[in-house]
Amino acid sequence: MATVTSPQPAASADTPLKRALTTPLLYFFILGDVLGAGVYVLVGEIAADSGGAVWAPLLLALGLALLTAASYAELATKYPRAGGASHYATRAYGPYVGFVTGFCMLAAGIVSVGALARGFAGDYLAEFVTVPVAPVAIGFLLLLALVNARGIKESTAGNVAATVIEVGGLLLVVGLGAWLLLRGDGDPSRLTRLGTAEHGAWGALLSGAVLSYYSFVGFETSANVAEETANPRRSFPRALFGALLTAGLVYVAVGVVASAAVPTERLAGSSGPLLEVVEAAGGVPGWLFGAIALVAVANGALLTGIMSSRLAYGMARDGLLPSVLARVLPQRRTPWAAIAATTALSILLAVTGSVETLASTLVLLLLFVFLVVNTAVLVLRRRDPEGESTAGHFRAPTAVPVLGVASCVLLATQVEAEVWARGAIVLAVGLALAALAAVRRRREATA
Repeated sequence: MATVTSPQPAASADTPLKRALTTPLLYFFILGDVLGAGVYVLVGEIAADSGGAVWAPLLLALGLALLTAASYAELATKYPRAGGASHYATRAYGPYVGFVTGFCMLAAGIVSVGALARGFAGDYLAEFVTVPVAPVAIGFLLLLALVNARGIKESTAGNVAATVIEVGGLLLVVGLGAWLLLRGDGDPSRLTRLGTAEHGAWGALLSGAVLSYYSFVGFETSANVAEETANPRRSFPRALFGALLTAGLVYVAVGVVASAAVPTERLAGSSGPLLEVVEAAGGVPGWLFGAIALVAVANGALLTGIMSSRLAYGMARDGLLPSVLARVLPQRRTPWAAIAATTALSILLAVTGSVETLASTLVLLLLFVFLVVNTAVLVLRRRDPEGESTAGHFRAPTAVPVLGVASCVLLATQVEAEVWARGAIVLAVGLALAALAAVRRRREATA
């Protein structure tokens, strides 16, 4: 798909953050975030939107995600900074667009953590205990904040173990679904049923792809830990594409067996859709798979929380958010103020929204961010060919970011009007705050 222009030396220690991520740790960081981001929760919603052929929108979403991932790989190896998309947009278009982009990315991360907190408190937790959603979500998010503040190395080391459990759980679903089909149960003909009462085949494919996209979007969080990666120009592309392709293969296999093993209506009505496959196959206690799913959801929330806090820290350091958010624990070298602020907002969303509503809003916000990132690649190639690199960086073919822009526009046309209204409110807030920040910068420059 692309090339690296030359071998890369290790990055220099030019940051207050700790460079502790190796290629394997970064791979597991991305894989854990992607695998825990939605498939355990949203397979049922995808089935409701697309019909029995759940695998089709998952496969389409993977292809579309790879386009934008290539743009991230180029920019993250040119500018390995914690601000991620906000930093790239600031370089390409100035601080105003940088602020709006970072604000949307930050909002998307906070929304995602809120959605996963609600998913944690759903049917999977009900295998053990039935408790109200709100207190579970609050306690869950506070615990994750403490782990985040403990340190990036400790957080990602725990992520490796959690990711192995996630993959094991999904492979268990694939194995149980295959066994169910081999013994003559299930209905493989559902795999060709693309369409619902509301949508024809093409509309169902695109509508399902919007939600399926949520299951892949964890890849963009990795750009915000490039500054904590020991050798980002070498590690980032390998870890990013390897993790996305691994997740894509697992997701498509899960989509196939879930759809063939469980009636579409039953799948669509469950907040723990993969548990339905386990129960239909039998032989594995529901509580065991419930525990695996809870680990997966918790891991996704932790990694997205890491991204959100690092993005807020990066924006504060660039002068786009209050400077207090750039404060770092001296011993742990983690951005404690940004962690506290993003956790508080995630708690607010978790106790007031639903999983489907939060997921759709997240995708819309990210489509705006991805549109900016894909165009920033082309702008910065002309304006700043080498970036911060002195020895080369990853470079995607020119057609890739162009197709990435087209994919964002295509998916945006499938977002419902109600979600557009919510997204417009967030965008309007970002524009207003960006204007205030611009006024403040002008006053400081004049002074």
